[in-house]
Amino acid sequence: MRLILLAILLAFPFLELTLLARLSETHGWWVLAWVVLAACAGVALIKEARFALVARLAAALSQGRFSIAALVDSARTVLAGLLLIFPGVVSDLMALTLLLLPGPRAVVDPTPVRRNSTIIDGEFRRTR
Repeated sequence: MRLILLAILLAFPFLELTLLARLSETHGWWVLAWVVLAACAGVALIKEARFALVARLAAALSQGRFSIAALVDSARTVLAGLLLIFPGVVSDLMALTLLLLPGPRAVVDPTPVRRNSTIIDGEFRRTR
């Protein structure tokens, strides 16, 4: 199993390189422009995912719950950004697939939060 995983990891860059070479023979400089624009889009995606994660977690924590869906969605976006930064067409297609697949649904808490509950705030001191 480890040998198969190692073979896949080593074959992936060679697949990307041969596909880029073949595409550059037919399309010329457009392939270089695609690779550069994809890398810029990957960097922008990673930056956006960082800010979106902070905003989603802050919104969820202000409601008194922790959102695992925000973490999973941001992790998918970061992985797609990393795949876009890696030069190649196959990794770009994998990144676009990750971005276009529907994300995890937010789990609804079965216990409703009471917004109109009476809260009495005060201090208590026992005297003897």
